[in-house]
Amino acid sequence: MNKNKGFTLIELLVVIAIIGILSSVVLASLNSARAKGGDAAVRSNLANIRTQAAIFTDNGGVIPDSVACNSGALFTDPVISKQVSAAVAAGGGNAVCNSKAAAPGSWAVQVPLKSVPSVFACADSSGITSTSTTALGTGISPAVCP
Repeated sequence: MNKNKGFTLIELLVVIAIIGILSSVVLASLNSARAKGGDAAVRSNLANIRTQAAIFTDNGGVIPDSVACNSGALFTDPVISKQVSAAVAAGGGNAVCNSKAAAPGSWAVQVPLKSVPSVFACADSSGITSTSTTALGTGISPAVCP
């Protein structure tokens, strides 16, 4: 009597195919979770910017009339600048920052989300943190979230 121990080629191929299918499902879920984590990081960094901007102005900092994230005293403050950079790194795309001298102390920062780049997370000096498909814009735009 001939007793062969082991698996046949077909059995091994079936097991490999099943493992491949399961790993593709896990990787798809992982990418979705990674994008949601990036969105949470963007929102968290924007909330931190609001806190840091309040500290900045309480310590005598003046928010200039500015439409760029890298110009003006508020957005070149080292702590706030790091928060803006971290939000951009987490979400991707570019940040849009507005502040208006006509309304002293008013500012807004907007960053696209990682999961849906056409949706923007926004935080402003009035305490609003929101998401919107409307871009903040530059120039004459108000310094509030849309």
